[in-house]
Amino acid sequence: MKFNELLEKRRSVRKYQEASVSIEVIQEILNESTLAPNAGNEQPWKFIIVNNKAMLKKISDEGKKNILARIAANPNDYAKKYQSMLQNESFNVFYNAPCLVLILGFSHLKNLYVDCALAASYFMMGAASRGLGTCWVNFGTEIHDPKIRNELSIPDNCTIVAPIILGYPEKIPTAPKRKKAEVLKIII
Repeated sequence: MKFNELLEKRRSVRKYQEASVSIEVIQEILNESTLAPNAGNEQPWKFIIVNNKAMLKKISDEGKKNILARIAANPNDYAKKYQSMLQNESFNVFYNAPCLVLILGFSHLKNLYVDCALAASYFMMGAASRGLGTCWVNFGTEIHDPKIRNELSIPDNCTIVAPIILGYPEKIPTAPKRKKAEVLKIII
């Protein structure tokens, strides 16, 4: 597959087949992710693979609870538009995907968000090249319960940057219309 085809095929997938993705394939994709550029070659990313439906539901419920509490405390919160969806008992923030990969790192690192976002981008491209679907689900960053964080082995001094769901898509959605690149100035 040519690179431009890969870019076109990488879509945010929210409907998945029941089939699970093998740990070996996930680890291959993660190894490719570590080839991402990063500041000072710090390679700050850490990965947690959740391939268990019960744990995925627990994390989904935790995220929903925390976001709803945030909205209750601040009715102008940007997440307010998702309130009714999050209040729906049957809604799973991970769209019932069979797998979640958390990309995280030590909170004190200056370039953590950029470096982990680059690794996440490589992860999503690596998955798409294998016919897998992904979606970055920011609700998955809202894991505050110490017990759940402990079950996931998330150190206290780590920040979840990129919660990415992974699976075999029911179908790959078409790309939404994109704006042309807005070039503010060309200096020659």
